[in-house]
Amino acid sequence: MAVNTQRTGMLLIISGPSGTGKGTLVKKLMDSDPSLRFSCSVTTRAPRVGEVDGVDYHFITDEEYARLVADNRFLEHATVHDHHYGTLRKPVEDMMQQGHNVVLDIDTQGAISVMENAEDYVSVFILPPSFKELRERLVNRKTDAPDVIERRLNNARGEVQQAHRYQYSIVNDDLEVAYAQLKTIVEAEKLRTNRCKHTITD
Repeated sequence: MAVNTQRTGMLLIISGPSGTGKGTLVKKLMDSDPSLRFSCSVTTRAPRVGEVDGVDYHFITDEEYARLVADNRFLEHATVHDHHYGTLRKPVEDMMQQGHNVVLDIDTQGAISVMENAEDYVSVFILPPSFKELRERLVNRKTDAPDVIERRLNNARGEVQQAHRYQYSIVNDDLEVAYAQLKTIVEAEKLRTNRCKHTITD
């Protein structure tokens, strides 16, 4: 007897307020799972320390962004914290057609836009343990001015209210626990019959 397995690519949407650690969780997930492919978003903001163009984001100008919008090249796009972000449509579609599982690490506004238009996806919202802890994380990473931190915190309160629109939610109070929960979700979703079809022969 032999079992043949045909897999279909999965669209994995991970989002949450800035400072919740979703980027760290995504990196740990990507490092542990060779089936995943990261969708590198575009942004008009400047790179943070350590960020690499074409790896973390495609860093582009406002003019380039406007051209991409005009040409309908985005799966989703949004303005967040006074900067433009977007997910390019073709790379995502190409990777999924090749059977890869594609990870979108995007803001809440963009995630909801994708969920409203995609036929099939897995969505996970990352929550902070408290707004006090979120403030401390934003301050300690030392990448934003005080007024920017306050704006991110104000936005976070509205973003958290959208968590019910996602299929799953994880509180990132302990990184290893949150990662284990995220890994469990991904492994279970891979086994759904619409993504994993088995054919058994004699």
